[in-house]
Amino acid sequence: MSGAGAPDQQPVDCPDLRVAVVAASWHEQVMDGLVDGAQRALKDYRVEAPVVVRVPGTFELPVVAAELAAQGYDAVVALGVVIRGGTPHFDYVCRAATDGLTRVALDHRAAVGFGVLTCDDEAQALDRAGLEHSREDKGYEATSAALLTAQTLRRVRSDTA
Repeated sequence: MSGAGAPDQQPVDCPDLRVAVVAASWHEQVMDGLVDGAQRALKDYRVEAPVVVRVPGTFELPVVAAELAAQGYDAVVALGVVIRGGTPHFDYVCRAATDGLTRVALDHRAAVGFGVLTCDDEAQALDRAGLEHSREDKGYEATSAALLTAQTLRRVRSDTA
């Protein structure tokens, strides 16, 4: 199972972080679960006034994440889902999203939460979407990772200033 070995991290207060969530629209039920998980994490970490932006699909996540990072957001959480089909489309979109979001993080030196599900079928996606019967909550996990990374970046920057 993909959730095995996850760290046991407790939420910390992050009211001073500027946070944006950019979420794809394809696979509405899965995406609604991921966004709900992100919003639960934002609440648990006490983030004030987060921004949520929707884009058509997972392929569009990097360009909007880059714009948000350029606007000074401390953390950008990218949420999407790609379900394998019978063509190479899956591979292209997954690679573009992964490479693009990595580039956003490195180019902007910003925390980017990677909440892109890459699944063989819809059942796997639903099982990771943070819904009532899901075994995992990847929206929450990606948001938590981005917030903790943003705090680490802030600490590292102040320690070396």
